[in-house]
Amino acid sequence: MSGEVRRTKIIQMLSQAQKPISGLALSKELQVSRQVIVQDIALIRANGSEIISTNRGYLMSTRAMHERVFKVHHEDDEVGQELNAIVDMGGQIQDVLIFHKIYGTMRAHLNIKSRMDVEKYLKEIDNGKSNLLKNVTSGYHYHTVTAENEEILDMIQEKLEELGFLAKLQDYEPVDFWENQKSSS
Repeated sequence: MSGEVRRTKIIQMLSQAQKPISGLALSKELQVSRQVIVQDIALIRANGSEIISTNRGYLMSTRAMHERVFKVHHEDDEVGQELNAIVDMGGQIQDVLIFHKIYGTMRAHLNIKSRMDVEKYLKEIDNGKSNLLKNVTSGYHYHTVTAENEEILDMIQEKLEELGFLAKLQDYEPVDFWENQKSSS
């Protein structure tokens, strides 16, 4: 099977899947090594298909998502309330990031889409020996949130403001975090 045929088959399999498909499962089905699958996924992404990597495997994004970065501030015991407010309104929390005056932008992927994901995240934080990233910057942090439309993002913003979690950008903070990160790489 040629690489092009194999990549078409990967797109087809991921598009039809109801849950993530592991790289190992793809490699067995297509009779190639896991490394070949990783390279194929990279090529498929380079050609414009959105494939999401999760800890359970690969997913094909089936809908266009809208994205917004929210700056928030709250106490440690309010993390669950903040995250649940976002997912309850249809948002997906892609990451948590901080902007440190000296160290710059630091980001951790979260991929939280449901209350179950929030609960799992909180348990991992409680059981771990690490602190929340937000504590490096006195509680100030950002979340990249995706949703099906701008109206959902507007509702999330209103809810975060209502809860008192929304924070104002300061003059020294970059407006485009990703551009700042790209230029420092």
